Amino acid sequence: MIRRTLIGAVACSLLLGSVSPARAQAPAADTELQWLVPEMKGAGLRVSPGPRQFLRAFAFSPGIGRLGDEDLFALRLAYNPNPWLAWEVALGHNPTSSLQALLHTFNAVVRKPLPWRVQPYLTAGYGMMTVYPGRAIEADPVTKNAVTYGGGLEIYLRNDVALRGEMRAATVFGQEAGREGTATYTYREYTAGIVFYRKLGS
Repeated sequence: MIRRTLIGAVACSLLLGSVSPARAQAPAADTELQWLVPEMKGAGLRVSPGPRQFLRAFAFSPGIGRLGDEDLFALRLAYNPNPWLAWEVALGHNPTSSLQALLHTFNAVVRKPLPWRVQPYLTAGYGMMTVYPGRAIEADPVTKNAVTYGGGLEIYLRNDVALRGEMRAATVFGQEAGREGTATYTYREYTAGIVFYRKLGS
């Protein structure tokens, strides 16, 4: 009787020992990280040889900088229908103590893909600048036409991530008080940010 009990206990322990590792390893497959861009797994800070590939690439770029003498917070979304041209929607918020300005533009970005980490580009666009007076001034928001133009430089950390530095001029069309006709005001815009690229399709 005692021998049968001991044999049964040993058999149960062997069965439990063989099942436990399987249970311990099962969650590992569930917790494995999934890469947004699978080909970047293990790539590190490397870029592929040859010209940068912009065709059908979507770009998301937050940034900070200056518009005139004030701070600027920028957000840009772009899509490249071909290797040398991108259509971009840009939004810039310029908060100050007395008023706030919102600059939103639709831009064309032109570049020649180069086989280096450094990629220059030119940009131009049209949009609107809306100025919101502060609480101390009882006035309605004012919206004016704006044209932007400039250029920038991207430095690629890897195929899908780059640092960006840019300078643009924003020319706003308005009217001077007490005068007829259209007056223009040009503001310098400097921004620095990071660009995340994601290819749509193969």
